[in-house]
Amino acid sequence: MNKHTKLAILVAPILAVVGYIAADYYSEYQAKQDKIFQLVSDRHCDVLAHKCVLKSGKFQVSIYDEAGITTVNATFPLDNATLFLVDNHNQGKSYPLGMKDSPYYWQSKTPLRLLLEHNDKTQKMRLIASIKGGKYLAEFYTNQLK
Repeated sequence: MNKHTKLAILVAPILAVVGYIAADYYSEYQAKQDKIFQLVSDRHCDVLAHKCVLKSGKFQVSIYDEAGITTVNATFPLDNATLFLVDNHNQGKSYPLGMKDSPYYWQSKTPLRLLLEHNDKTQKMRLIASIKGGKYLAEFYTNQLK
């Protein structure tokens, strides 16, 4: 065995360990990068009747309102969530949601019921939900059926 082969046998395990650690750091860095996903409703959205589900792949968000408390329920734990009620001039008023019982449930007191009564039973809404660097965005209308 010549000296180059001996050196290669000694250095190869060290390079393998260093490469493994570097790959782990790189994949962790990539996972933390901001990504934006769109949430869409596959059917009619009625927040007051508990019939509003937004989807993006396997991630789903259910939005409903009970007694002036608007709640967001997600299939994965959220880092934070913000709900916007949009007026006729396309200006949104933000309602940061606070964690209810677990990171799957977020809620805030909103005037959604009053707005639906005064806006011909239709309200434009936006939602931003964050999960580990991923931002899930939605813009949708909720319609109260008669």
